[in-house]
Amino acid sequence: MKKLLPLLLLSWLSLASHAELPSIIIVIDDIGHSYELGQQAIQLPGPINYAVLPHSPNGQRLAELAHQQGKEVLLHAPMSTVDGTPAGPGELGPQLNQQQFIYRLQQNLNNIPYVVGLNNHMGSQLTQMPKPMAWLMAELKRQQIYFLDSRTSPLTVAEQTAQRYHIPHLKRDVFLDNQRSHAAITKQFEKLLRLANKQGYAVAIGHPYPETIAVLKQALPSLALRGYKQQLVSRFLTPPSTPCPAHNSLDYLLNKPCRDEGPTPNTAAVATIK
Repeated sequence: MKKLLPLLLLSWLSLASHAELPSIIIVIDDIGHSYELGQQAIQLPGPINYAVLPHSPNGQRLAELAHQQGKEVLLHAPMSTVDGTPAGPGELGPQLNQQQFIYRLQQNLNNIPYVVGLNNHMGSQLTQMPKPMAWLMAELKRQQIYFLDSRTSPLTVAEQTAQRYHIPHLKRDVFLDNQRSHAAITKQFEKLLRLANKQGYAVAIGHPYPETIAVLKQALPSLALRGYKQQLVSRFLTPPSTPCPAHNSLDYLLNKPCRDEGPTPNTAAVATIK
């Protein structure tokens, strides 16, 4: 028994250390235009989240593919911009009244299969507007969908509105590829890791660019060896309690708090759920 104690202690320390690894959450936006690039992005290793544009040429096919490969699907909801740049089909804007807004949002959600979360595509104008953001969060709560604020404006009220409506939510910490060079994307990826060390987790948004795919293909396999844990958004937001059932929606998250069978997830960013 005495000989077993050091082994048991080492095993416990190993599990405790693994449970406390900083979480890396990667979201690939703008899925749906190019099937080839979308497919390459979905082949990236590990749990990655894919934000799919509604009414895009290949959005439905790529969402199906992502789901088949155990990845997570978000709706990349087009929202109006400050400079008037069109956000694309299904755009949500201030010209819509509440009924029109909800109807268009529902059309967008219905267009992409397996959606469990939503983030904004563009939206530098709309995410600053309290009333449309309240309409959005009320519908997301009704449909049990989480929200990720892409933070395309420093004046966004989206995250605080999600918190007020008790929607599980996160915000983007780093854009990986505002500059599409291997060196710039690598630099942003290292910034992501530093933020994760500081916060316990960090969220990156990138795009299905060849340069981004190449950097992630090289960097992701070594994340665990470097002391980080890749996460799906829904797994990260899952509060610890009873074991999680299989799911295609956030009913388990909003109404049936549960835990993974593995280490306890980091719940630092979970909104209070009532």
